[in-house]
Amino acid sequence: MSTTAPDAEGEGPREGAHPAYTGMEPSTRKAVLRQSLSVGIATGAYGISFGALGVASGLSILQTVALSALLFSGGSQFALVGILGAGGTGSAAVATSTLLGVRNGLYGLQTSRILHVRGLRRLLAAQVTIDESTAVAVGQEHRAEGRLGFWVTGIAVYVFWNLMTLIGALAGNALGDPQRWGLDAAAAAAFTALLWPRLRSRDAAATMVLAVAIALLTSPLLPVGVPVILTVLAAVVIGLSGGGRHEPPTEDPELDDDEFREGVPS
Repeated sequence: MSTTAPDAEGEGPREGAHPAYTGMEPSTRKAVLRQSLSVGIATGAYGISFGALGVASGLSILQTVALSALLFSGGSQFALVGILGAGGTGSAAVATSTLLGVRNGLYGLQTSRILHVRGLRRLLAAQVTIDESTAVAVGQEHRAEGRLGFWVTGIAVYVFWNLMTLIGALAGNALGDPQRWGLDAAAAAAFTALLWPRLRSRDAAATMVLAVAIALLTSPLLPVGVPVILTVLAAVVIGLSGGGRHEPPTEDPELDDDEFREGVPS
């Protein structure tokens, strides 16, 4: 299937040009890769904290590493080991962790409009659908850039997070309190940097203010994880009602899925 785009002189369409993907400028690709890798490294570095805290909470090194490899959701992982470390029951830890993980399912509603994946690739996408990969994906102008950002960010975070979890678990008590290093602040700063450019519109800023207000008001009153779900649901409702006026990254309307898969991990 061929698509067309105006040529450099504006004299008419040029055969075979896919502005959404194959027409991605090298500078654009480099920018997406740089952003994705920087987020992956910054977020992954915080995995050392989880590794140390996991062992300190009573988990074995193998259990701690398995949590990062299989669960792969920072908020859920920290909630689980935090409750166990404080003497809570396993059922309470699992319930809270699961509640926090619900937001990833909501992210999937958004990323599915960008990725268009099936089969094993869909399972892989589900595993790396996290805060950071979603933020990078929806922050791009075109779907091709969104796909590239999603995969590179998700895989980079997964690799670095699991590597640093292992290091943290092996080092154990020798690390002391890993939170004093400020790695948690580095991860939060990286995520804020991703979101900040998206807050230029009045609607987006209003959504952010509402989410912050809900989190501040409900955090002292509700169990861990519930405020996060409430803020996400509020943002989803606003988006579905049209208040956010956010559209997924655009693509060439004539570009079919098969042609659009170039460069996506198989």
